[in-house]
Amino acid sequence: MRDVAVIGIGMTQFGELWGKSIKDIFVEAASKAIKNSGVDHIDSMYVGSMSSGLFVGQEHLGAVLADYLGQTPIPSTRVESACASGGAAFRAAYFEVASGASDIVLAGGIEKMTDGADATDALATAADQEYEVYQGVTFPGLYAMIANAHMNQYGTTREQLAAIAVKNHRNGANNPNAQFRTPITLEQVMNSTLVADPLRLLDCSPVSDGGAAVILCSMDIAKKFTDTIIKIKGTAQASDTIALHSRKSLTTLNSVVTAAQKAYKMAGVTPKDINFAEVHDCFTIAEAVVYEDLGFCEKGCGGPAAQEGRTAIDGKTPLNTSGGLKSKGHPVGATGIAQIIELYEQLTGQAGKRQVKNAHIGLAQNMGGSGASCVINILEAK
Repeated sequence: MRDVAVIGIGMTQFGELWGKSIKDIFVEAASKAIKNSGVDHIDSMYVGSMSSGLFVGQEHLGAVLADYLGQTPIPSTRVESACASGGAAFRAAYFEVASGASDIVLAGGIEKMTDGADATDALATAADQEYEVYQGVTFPGLYAMIANAHMNQYGTTREQLAAIAVKNHRNGANNPNAQFRTPITLEQVMNSTLVADPLRLLDCSPVSDGGAAVILCSMDIAKKFTDTIIKIKGTAQASDTIALHSRKSLTTLNSVVTAAQKAYKMAGVTPKDINFAEVHDCFTIAEAVVYEDLGFCEKGCGGPAAQEGRTAIDGKTPLNTSGGLKSKGHPVGATGIAQIIELYEQLTGQAGKRQVKNAHIGLAQNMGGSGASCVINILEAK
């Protein structure tokens, strides 16, 4: 297996992009990544997208996007793992380069969620249709169950969950591509509309359009384009039961625990070696649980960690310096790639007011559904 590096990034604004099609959005992000990398060609591409068929009526997305990007006849494959589609596309691109099958590969993610199907219905296809959705439970309800269980088991409070939202909006205010760039207060979160008790509107990530892309290549090629090498140090993926009722615990996401252990082993690191992380905060409770399951603290400390500032940019383990899904936005197929872009910007010292001091190793955790799939990628500045 060859060493693999990330050498270029490109991203659109996240938000309600009414004037752009899914093709427009992807071409904008991918063109930026190619230009940013300096390469004159790509050998292959992988595109993460969860529900383009439902949202915009377009399947066969790999070929469609290669066509409009002007990259035919290279192989182009659409990758789907619900909200973890972007992370899975990045992982597939990594293995293609690492294996020697290709030298330069584009990994992208795209979703146009404001067109076509109702977003709640489309996203609910990532849950168990017979045992959950048929009974009227969609993702706010599923994560509310996780939140209630966590509160009952560990004493997590509403104020602690709200602190996660406040922290992520504070970070997102300094991200030019974020959907929401306005800081919010604890009171605003606590008084926002109740969605699924105990989760309120400002505990939930938004419906978003957006695209993101990165260029991966072998290490020898990377050295021809940049002196700042961002190496892919570890990657892992795991699955869990899709329905909550099949799990032994509602407060531990086994896919996260398993993928983290494998990624740490591959990278030769421990949680203590991670300087910062982008995690899948589709709901505030998700960030709290993932923080614990990544091994950054003991079970039950996810809420207090946010309240006490341990996950702030200047804290012990900064989380979601980009603003996370909560503030940056969550165009589901693009989210995992956008996380990689934040890691790249932090590791190359390009994050501006969001910059983490001494950022050397970063982790991206991308999750599908209520944790039925999880992809973790670890990057290092060489």
